[in-house]
Amino acid sequence: MELAVKLEHISKRFSSTSFLLSDISFEIEKGSLTIVGGANGSGKSVLMMLISGLMKPSEGKLTVSSKPGLVFQEASTQILGDTPREDVAVGPKNLKFSKKGIPEIVENSLKSVRLLEKADLPAEYLSGGEKRRLAVASILAMKRDIIIFDEPYANLDYPAVCDVNNLLQQLKSEGKTVILLTHELEKCLALADHFLILQKGKLVFDGSVEEAIKLPLENWGIRNPLVSYGSVKDLIWR
Repeated sequence: MELAVKLEHISKRFSSTSFLLSDISFEIEKGSLTIVGGANGSGKSVLMMLISGLMKPSEGKLTVSSKPGLVFQEASTQILGDTPREDVAVGPKNLKFSKKGIPEIVENSLKSVRLLEKADLPAEYLSGGEKRRLAVASILAMKRDIIIFDEPYANLDYPAVCDVNNLLQQLKSEGKTVILLTHELEKCLALADHFLILQKGKLVFDGSVEEAIKLPLENWGIRNPLVSYGSVKDLIWR
């Protein structure tokens, strides 16, 4: 089994006596889709910042197979170009990619997320789902193989949710490692290979979806989606 992410006894301190995360250990396999669930304040955002490299752990060892890319909850906040084409080019330019090769990288990245036909339109006019796809295109253009989504379904209608899920399936099919931080399990649980639950900065579950849905998720501030759906296969996924 090849690993994309490995955490060994990771802790993040807020002060000498206060922990944001405490003694977290888990592994994420390459090419898998992992959901990180938990109530507000459970530590999901801190975990995301650590894995993405935007924050350093206070204790422990964190190993990633490649530098992760991060899609924020408000994807519009990470759009830096006036058009999708300009935006996707920002990363490769900053990373000093060959100038001759950048136009092809940008075109292929936009094509991969089905935005090539809107490459030269104002980025501000894209829908919420399209802005998330644009953020992913920018990450792909920087040759990232690990992609972290922070609450990817926030403020999206049903068609946009389906759009995001189609993109997640595509990324998996291309061998990317996907990590979702979300509380909207009914929208993505059927896609997942791996499920983690955080509570008050501690890892309280690490296993499969099938194992997780048998547990009293409500005890950790998570609504069990099977309360409304008959089985995992019935959940929204396309």
